[in-house]
Amino acid sequence: MSTIDPVPAGGDEGPDRPTTATSAAEERSGRIAVTVFPLLIIAGGVLGFALPGVFGTLEPAINPLLGIIMFGMGLTLTPPDFAMVVARPLPVLIGVVGQFVIMPVVGWLIAQALGLDPALAAGVILVGCAPGGTASNVVTYLAKGDTALSVTMTSVSTLLAPLLTPLLTLWLAGQYLPVDAASMALTIVQIVLVPVALGLVVRLLLPQAVRRALPVLPWISVAAIALVVAAVVAGSADAIVAAGLLVLVAVVLHNGFGYLLGYGLAALTGRPERARRTVAIEVGMQNSGLAAGLAAQYFSPFAALPGAVFSVWHNVSGAILAAILRRRAVEDD
Repeated sequence: MSTIDPVPAGGDEGPDRPTTATSAAEERSGRIAVTVFPLLIIAGGVLGFALPGVFGTLEPAINPLLGIIMFGMGLTLTPPDFAMVVARPLPVLIGVVGQFVIMPVVGWLIAQALGLDPALAAGVILVGCAPGGTASNVVTYLAKGDTALSVTMTSVSTLLAPLLTPLLTLWLAGQYLPVDAASMALTIVQIVLVPVALGLVVRLLLPQAVRRALPVLPWISVAAIALVVAAVVAGSADAIVAAGLLVLVAVVLHNGFGYLLGYGLAALTGRPERARRTVAIEVGMQNSGLAAGLAAQYFSPFAALPGAVFSVWHNVSGAILAAILRRRAVEDD
């Protein structure tokens, strides 16, 4: 899922010691995000399955809806989010490398191990090749991770997506289905890079207006992703009956290994506990709405099913993970 981060980028003060009214409000906002948002997305999936004739008509709107989500992401970004690339390049590099190495390879291995249908295999791999989702910023905040690092990792992986997502998909999914990497790259530029850039420009030109709108952005974003999930599920309602359980198994394994291997990578490279949690969450949580949209456009509605299921599951697992990690002391402190 790609929700907009309702908490501030700074990760050193509020998450652990909500001693002010502002930080307490941010805490409540974050908790609402990881409890209500998954329910809304599940509702979108249920409606798409129950009323495929109605929500199937939304398929042409998938890319515009994704563009709205990415525009909202651009509105939340500020220059300091990118300054960390220079100030702390190593943890950002570790996270981004983990994002575009661990998840694509794990997706391919799961497709092989489960003997997935070519369309489902391509869909699982495409989820792995997608950039990080901004829902990870909320989960990182609640898990006592480094929220500023999370925002930067998400931003950098998103900006790299037009290049890396098509190339990795061609390499790993090309054995299952034909992949038009050049057209896919152009689509990602149109629905990711351009809207994010426009959001950045609007934030710079109209900072006060954007600041007033920030509390509403998460709800617009989650409404858009719920409609994307409804459209994708409506297009593959019959396939869900036949392969729904297998897809769920693939998604749970993919997401879980992302968390574990992301944490392990950060630990092996000597990162502190906050950064380990952040990398784990960044690697495990994907912009699966983008993956579902690309799969529906370039493969089939059936191939988009893993992205739709991932959109629901990684928010549920992220909420559980955040609740567990909050109860564990951060050794950095």
